[in-house]
Amino acid sequence: MADPSDRIRALRAAVGVAPEDTGLRLLLADALLDGGLAAEAEAALRDGLRAAPEDAGLRGALVRAFHRQGKLSAALVVIEDLLRAGDGGAEVHLLHARVLLDAGDVERARLAYREAVAAGADDVELAARLGGTASGAGRIPSKVEEELDRIEAEAPDEEEEDDDDHDENGEGSVPRVTFADVGGMEALKEEIRRKIIHPLRHPELFRAYGKSAGGGILMYGPPGVGKTHLARATAGEAGAAFLSAGIHEVLDMWMGRSEQNLNRLFERARASAPSVLFFDEVDALAARRSDLRTSGGRTLINQFLAELDGVQASNTGVLVLAATNAPWHLDPAFRRPGRFDRVLFVPPPDEPARAAILRLLCRSRPVEAVDFERLAKRTEGFSGADLRAVVELAVERKLDAAMRAGRPLPISGAELAAATKEVRPTAREWFATARNYVLYSNEAGQYDDVKPYLR
Repeated sequence: MADPSDRIRALRAAVGVAPEDTGLRLLLADALLDGGLAAEAEAALRDGLRAAPEDAGLRGALVRAFHRQGKLSAALVVIEDLLRAGDGGAEVHLLHARVLLDAGDVERARLAYREAVAAGADDVELAARLGGTASGAGRIPSKVEEELDRIEAEAPDEEEEDDDDHDENGEGSVPRVTFADVGGMEALKEEIRRKIIHPLRHPELFRAYGKSAGGGILMYGPPGVGKTHLARATAGEAGAAFLSAGIHEVLDMWMGRSEQNLNRLFERARASAPSVLFFDEVDALAARRSDLRTSGGRTLINQFLAELDGVQASNTGVLVLAATNAPWHLDPAFRRPGRFDRVLFVPPPDEPARAAILRLLCRSRPVEAVDFERLAKRTEGFSGADLRAVVELAVERKLDAAMRAGRPLPISGAELAAATKEVRPTAREWFATARNYVLYSNEAGQYDDVKPYLR
């Protein structure tokens, strides 16, 4: 059997002779990935994409290289661009599901897997990881499905456990979390108070100036910085009902159903006013119409715009919050005054905010001798999710020691500091992607808030 390194050397030589041959470059990338050299595969693919930036094969292979290295944010940006451009076959949908699952987004991973199955692909192992989403030849054995159903039935509802966001009738209820549970973000909190909370609490004063409670705010920034948490806290701070709208609650394969689902969500929010209607990953519902290949997507966007405008019913008392990691993919019509007329950048927390977040994360755990300010200095660039990962890692290690000792043991500052060395800041990949948009597609200055964070 030929030595894999000999094959890689031969392919490198062939690519050197014919650098424009994307087929050769793909073979080289596959060989590098098979050899565990994902970083080298990434470099080879980036070289190819400089000459052929729209090549779907090279971009799909780049997603695999990112995925192997744990660069999940970068992988999602590329693969979602592929899907948006209509270059997504069955294998691309499968890869999308794998990346989403590894990123912790199980619901979207299940949707992506269904798309892969519809396109003719199947993967029993992936279906099992997704909790029983399978069909056709790759169907999970019934006993496994039954066990997964039993586990899901016995597991507590995550939203209900965390924030009690929905009551028994499915209508939104007021979350328990408030701004006191959000570390840092003081400027953002103040902007939200002006836009949302004050009009809801003093409607008569705002009516005197011709202003009504309601409107829209778009939050954007890297994954894990707390956009969803801030949306919940906004509803709790304002004493408003909170309704979270995932894309799986809107998108439907049948013509016209997505528009009906969207209208139903807005009607629920209006009936629950004062309320906060939150759309996560809103770019999936509000993409640029010029980028869409089908009329169905354009119709949904037109429906979304009509709901924001309150064409058929008043939105007084309804605040629409939306979050996205990719604001550059949104249709410009959504930024018109009266729709998402406030666009707020949610950055990774600064040093005082990181200290506040770490205190919040540790407040219900046994800790001792923790200098949170010093710990915050060691975590520059960390998002809120990264800080949670630091605390969870320290907790897991202390639990092992507590099990051996047979009693609870406090977590020390040194143990938390040791955990910071093993968690990588995830926001860096997002800023690497955002750099091109900030520097070269920022004529109106809409991304100026991101500039200070680019290095």
